[in-house]
Amino acid sequence: MNFITGKHIPRRSFLRGMGATVALPFLDAMVPAGPLWKRVMERDVDQARLVCIEFVHGLAGNNEWGAKRHLFAPPEVGSDFVLPEENALKPLEAWQDYLTIVSNTDCRMAEAYRPEEIGGDHFRSSAVFLTQAHPRQTQGSDVFVGTSLDQLHARRFGTDTALPSLQLCIESMDAGGGCDYNYSCAYTDSISWASPNEPLPMIRNPRVAFDLLFGSGGTAEERMIRRRSHRSILDWVTEEVAEIQRELSVSDRQRMEGYLENVREIERRIQRVEEFNTGGEDRELPEAPPGVPDSYEEHMRLMFDLQVLAFETDMTRVTAFKTGRDASNRSYPESGSDRAFHPASHHGDNPEAILEFNTINRYHVNMLPYFLERLKGVQEGDKDLLEKTAIIYGSPMADGNLHNHRRCPLILLGKGNGALEGNLHVKAPEGTPMANAFVRLFQDLGHDMSSFGDSTGALPLTAAGVTPFRPTATEEGA
Repeated sequence: MNFITGKHIPRRSFLRGMGATVALPFLDAMVPAGPLWKRVMERDVDQARLVCIEFVHGLAGNNEWGAKRHLFAPPEVGSDFVLPEENALKPLEAWQDYLTIVSNTDCRMAEAYRPEEIGGDHFRSSAVFLTQAHPRQTQGSDVFVGTSLDQLHARRFGTDTALPSLQLCIESMDAGGGCDYNYSCAYTDSISWASPNEPLPMIRNPRVAFDLLFGSGGTAEERMIRRRSHRSILDWVTEEVAEIQRELSVSDRQRMEGYLENVREIERRIQRVEEFNTGGEDRELPEAPPGVPDSYEEHMRLMFDLQVLAFETDMTRVTAFKTGRDASNRSYPESGSDRAFHPASHHGDNPEAILEFNTINRYHVNMLPYFLERLKGVQEGDKDLLEKTAIIYGSPMADGNLHNHRRCPLILLGKGNGALEGNLHVKAPEGTPMANAFVRLFQDLGHDMSSFGDSTGALPLTAAGVTPFRPTATEEGA
C-alpha cells in the first residue's frame, strides 16, 4: 500500500491479509487538501448514525401504580427534569444532556385487530416496533408487516458503506416456522424488515459479527486457517500496518495504535469466551454457540463494542439491536432479582412485584452508559460519535402484565448531528402514536418523511415545541 505525498487516503481503506480485511478509522490523512475536503466531510464523515434498540415486556413504570411512582416518566415535562430515585432511567442521570424521554405514545399496531388475534401480543410486538405496522397473522411464508426505520435510514445514508446495516441480538432468534397464536416466528425473531415481507436475520454470536466486520477477506480456507491458528486477525496485516504508519502524522499514528489495540482487545475477549465455553465446564446457556457469553453484561458490552467499531470504520451507519425475545424466561441475578423476566413482567399489579420488575428494568438500562461512553470516546473530525449518533431505545409493549400497548416507553439518546437536543422530557398528548415521534426524528435526521406507519403528524422533540410542566408539592404527592 503506497501513499503519495499530497494525496489523501480514501475514507474506506482496508488492510488486507490472509482471511482478514481490517477497515481503518477516520484519520486526518483522509481529508484531502483543496476544495474536495468539504465534499468528503459531508459525504463520508459527517453522516448521522442510527442505532435502534428494542427491549421486550415494557417497563414497570407503564402501569397505573408505576406511573404514579414515576418509575419511567419523570414528573417534570420539558428540560431540566429530575429522575426520581426509583426511576428505571436513573442509571442515565449522568448522561441527561444526551437523553430525550418520550412518554405517553402508543403502539396500537401491536394490538389485536380481530378476535383470533387476541392473546398473540408477544408474537407480533417486535415486528411492530420499527415498522409501526400491523403484522399479518400467518404461519406460512406470506408474512407482511412494513419496512423498518433502520432500513429506511440505510437506504438514505448507507448505500455507499460496506454493510448497509447490521442486525444484532442477545437471545436465540432461530425458532423458525410458526409461533403461537398463528403467527410466524419471523415476527418474533426480527425487528429489522427490508420490505414488508422480508425480515432480516439478526446475529447473536459476537464471533460472527466480528468476522463480518474484520474477517471477510480471502477465501473460506484462509479464514479457517487463521481461526485455527489462534492468532489475532491483526497478525495477518502487520506489514501493511507498518507501511501505513510510516505515512501518517504523529496524531494519526496514535489514533491508529489506539484503534488497533481496541480491535485486538475485543478479539481477545471473544477468544476467552470461546475457550471457556468449549472447556468442558457447565454453561448457564448450554444451547448457545461457543462465541456467546453466558454473562448478559459481557454479551451486551461486546455487541456495543462491535457497533462502535462498525461506526468508527464506517463499515455501516445503521444498526438494529434486539436485547431480548418476547416471553423470555431468562433471569438476571446480577440485577438483584432472580425472577425470570417474563413471569416478573406479570406482576399482578402488586406493588412489591412491580418494584421487583423495575429492578430488572433498571439493570437493563444500566447497560447503556457503557455504550454511550464508548461512542463519546471516538472522535471523528470535529465531533465524537455520540454527537453524531441517534439512538432509539424502546418497547412496543407498555404494561407487560396486561400486554398493553398504550403509553409505551421510548427514549432517544445522543445528538444525531443536531437532530436531538437532549435534557428533555416530551409528554405526548393522549392517543399519540409512537410513529409521530419517529416522523419528527427522521425529518430532523434529513429524511423527506411526512408519514410513517400509523402516524398522524410529527411530534416535536425540541424544548421550543414542548410546554414545560413542573408539579406543585400537592401534585407531587398526589
